[in-house]
Formats: sequence, C-alpha cells, structure tokens
Amino acid sequence: MGLIKEFKDFAVKGNVVDLAVAVIIGAAFGKVVSSLVKDIIMPPIGLLVGGVDFTDLVVVLKDAYIDPAGEEIAAVTINYGTFIQFTVDFAIVAFAVFMIVKVITKLKKKEEAAPTPPPPTVNKTEVLLEEIRDLLKTK
Repeated sequence: MGLIKEFKDFAVKGNVVDLAVAVIIGAAFGKVVSSLVKDIIMPPIGLLVGGVDFTDLVVVLKDAYIDPAGEEIAAVTINYGTFIQFTVDFAIVAFAVFMIVKVITKLKKKEEAAPTPPPPTVNKTEVLLEEIRDLLKTK
C-alpha cells in the first residue's frame, strides 16, 4: 500500500498536474499555429514566389522506374521544400511562444510592482502610554 500512496502523492502534486495541463494546451496550440502557417501564411508566400508550394520542391536523384518483375520503384528524392516548410513553421511557432512568454513576464512584473499597503497608523494613545512608560523607567 505504501507504493500506491507514494504514486498518488506524486501524481496529484501541483507540478505534475500543471505539467500535464501545459502539455495538453501546448499540443492544441501547436495545431492552431500549424494551421495558421499552412492555411494562412504560406499561401501568400507561395503566391509571391510564383505559386510554388514549398512541399513540392524536390531534387530527383534517381527517377522512378519499373523493375523486371513489373513493380514500380519510387523515385529517390531530396525533399528540400518540406524542410523549408518545417523551418518556416518552426520560426513562427518559436515567435508565437516568445510573444506569449513576453506577455506573461510583463504580467508578472505588474503583479510584483503592485503597491505595498501603507504601514499601519500608530494610535496616539499608544504613543502617549509608551512615553509614560519610558519616563517611569528612568525614575
């Protein structure tokens, strides 16, 4: 039973739960950013470079052919367009994460810079009693 209790304590710790939530939100955010790049940003960029879809850019090292047994052998290619696409995706995701971290950092600084409450006011009666006490001590 000790092992089960230890696992339960570990699994419900705040850090583990926070990490799980972050991974789930991160995966969903990744899909949103991927769609943003694929469906919104890359089409205009492709249009600017002459209607080229980056993922179609390849260097053919060996053309496809049919072997003597009649089976088609696929072409050997270097898919540098896919690499360009993933590089652009990464740059946009990295920038989006940077902006989110920047906003969160700014919000944390505002919380830290919140004004401290003024010191409690001293009651005049207490001050007079302290003075009387100090005078009695000196006699």
